[in-house]
Amino acid sequence: MSYSVQNIRNVALIGHGGSGKTALAESLLYMTKAIDRMGKAADGNTVCDYDPEEVKRQISISLAVAPIEYKGCKINVLDTPGGFDFSGEVMEALRAADAAIIVCSAKDGVSVGLEKAWKFCEERNMPRFIYISKTDEDNSDYNATFEALREKYGNKIAPVVVPIWDESKKVTGIIDVLNKRAYEMQKLQRVEIEIPAGKEDVITEFNDALKESVAETSEEFMEKFFGGEDFTYAEMIQGLRQGVRELSLFPVLCGSAVNCLGSLMLMDYIVELLPTPAEGNYHKATRQDGETEEFVVSPGGVPTAFVFKTVSDQYGKYSFIKVLSGVITSDLTLVNARTGNNEKLGRLYVMRGKKAEEVKELTCGDIGAIGKMDKVKTGDTLCDSRKVVSLKQIPFAEPCYSVAIAPKTRGQEDKVAQGLNRLNEEDPSFTLTNNAETHQMVLTGSGDIQVDVLVAKLKSRFNVEAVLSETRVAYREKIRKKVEKQGRHKKQTGGSGQFGDVWIRFEPNPDEEQMVFAEEVFGGSVPKNFFPAVEKGLREACIHGPLAGYPVVNLKAVLYDGSYHPVDSSEIAFKTAAQLAYKAAMPEANPVLLEPVGELKVTVPDSYMGDVIGDLNKRRGRVMGMNPTGDGDQVIEAEVPMAEMTSYAIDLRAMTQSRGSYVFHFIRYEDCPPAAQEKAIAAAKAMQEE
Repeated sequence: MSYSVQNIRNVALIGHGGSGKTALAESLLYMTKAIDRMGKAADGNTVCDYDPEEVKRQISISLAVAPIEYKGCKINVLDTPGGFDFSGEVMEALRAADAAIIVCSAKDGVSVGLEKAWKFCEERNMPRFIYISKTDEDNSDYNATFEALREKYGNKIAPVVVPIWDESKKVTGIIDVLNKRAYEMQKLQRVEIEIPAGKEDVITEFNDALKESVAETSEEFMEKFFGGEDFTYAEMIQGLRQGVRELSLFPVLCGSAVNCLGSLMLMDYIVELLPTPAEGNYHKATRQDGETEEFVVSPGGVPTAFVFKTVSDQYGKYSFIKVLSGVITSDLTLVNARTGNNEKLGRLYVMRGKKAEEVKELTCGDIGAIGKMDKVKTGDTLCDSRKVVSLKQIPFAEPCYSVAIAPKTRGQEDKVAQGLNRLNEEDPSFTLTNNAETHQMVLTGSGDIQVDVLVAKLKSRFNVEAVLSETRVAYREKIRKKVEKQGRHKKQTGGSGQFGDVWIRFEPNPDEEQMVFAEEVFGGSVPKNFFPAVEKGLREACIHGPLAGYPVVNLKAVLYDGSYHPVDSSEIAFKTAAQLAYKAAMPEANPVLLEPVGELKVTVPDSYMGDVIGDLNKRRGRVMGMNPTGDGDQVIEAEVPMAEMTSYAIDLRAMTQSRGSYVFHFIRYEDCPPAAQEKAIAAAKAMQEE
């Protein structure tokens, strides 16, 4: 059945790992009869966690879609992972959602994951609910969690439920503040009960607070409120809906996914208060002429869809789309705005976890998937040839945790690379590069768990085992002193011999990174036709420096004298002679190792500044400055040697309880201090021996 744009809600469940997002999605599916029994993450049988890695680890790793039909509306629930290594999946979900439900556990209060989720919503001006989960578990404290939210985010945090609890603070039922009705769960069925004694005052207090919030949404309501008139139910809903859309109100609900307490009420409020796709976040689109315009979501427009996720597993490849305009049918031909190519659409599906149900069409605002679109990538816009626009890409965080990856069995490098490239289609938040200089395949992701999952998927899906190691640092070498040396190559065998003789002056040349070759030969002591051979010999020799075999830079080599033999001299002889001169000169020219230095920008809350700066000093970093961001964070700018940064992603997490983030880019080479130079030379020798 297809729904009109007014009857669709796209909602992302976001929040800290373990706060109960997948369990909440499961309970919503169960309460709407989409599934007939509730799965558990611990048993590996939930709708949204179906990947073998998710089942094994009992955590969500990728975004899953669970459509729910409720009261004539279709609610597309996007269940996201809470682990920070998988925040790329959250970015994809927020791109497809029009609102968010931040799930936080009544046991943990305001966690780092909640703070991050809130920040993601703030950046996108996204309407949001807060759902306090696990209210019926031991050691849960709804009140403490609610107070912590109020303290952090102010009076915009508006409770629309009042929990009922027993002596042990366990929540046994809930009261709907707006309707002043109380419910409890009996055998997974919602039953209305009498409002317990002593709760009337709290309900009145919260109801008055909601009225006040509603009054602030329009002048007409304000007059009515101060005139002492009561709002009708419809006016309350209208005012709350506007408050949610204008971000002046963030309703708080609560419940327990395990016994489905609060699940129906949550869906009621999703339908009544959250925006439709047509009212959701506006999109920026780039036209073919390069101009940017606002993209209006319209059911009557030409067909346009945005690909927000790709899944390619053993069942096939699916491109998940959100339809932003018009209607998409399965035999349509659309233009891929990125490539300019026409793409004939394959079969259309509505996905529920891993289950794909084929449909004839997807209407404006809805979320579905297209099968077998080989040339379509995450972030592509598929549009009608009459109006080709490209929607803004998904803002994935820059990956900064790098490891070298290699096959366990020699000769399977291609298999590893192909497998990772396939996985990269699904998860564009990591990168894979071949570093020709260090001869390593470098995998860069958000953290060690993401990398660990990728290695596990290589084994399970592509049958190739990989091993991880530290990334090597690409050092350079240079000389600091001028040295002149002779290189003489003479070989006499039967028949013609070999003879080449050169005098070369080697000197530092700080202006040019590449070796500069010059000649000052007088009187033809070395014929001109041998100059290229001398230069070639030197260029080949420069690849390996005298200290640790790293390339030599900032070098000038001047050929100023030599001798030749009219019969025995040849190009190869002069090439060899030049290399002998280089080998003799380098150790005497006061060589030094150069290390790559990067520019680091770390964003951390004020309270961690001291720890982070102290740690940077230990890493031989130079702090260049600090800039406040205006929301309690500081950006510390520093220059740090790359050799000291291999484990920084993990260390920064530990130092800042995962609140810190950073970007790091190479800027230049600098002389290596003696202690670091010794360490690097020893490591290079050990590697050569291997």
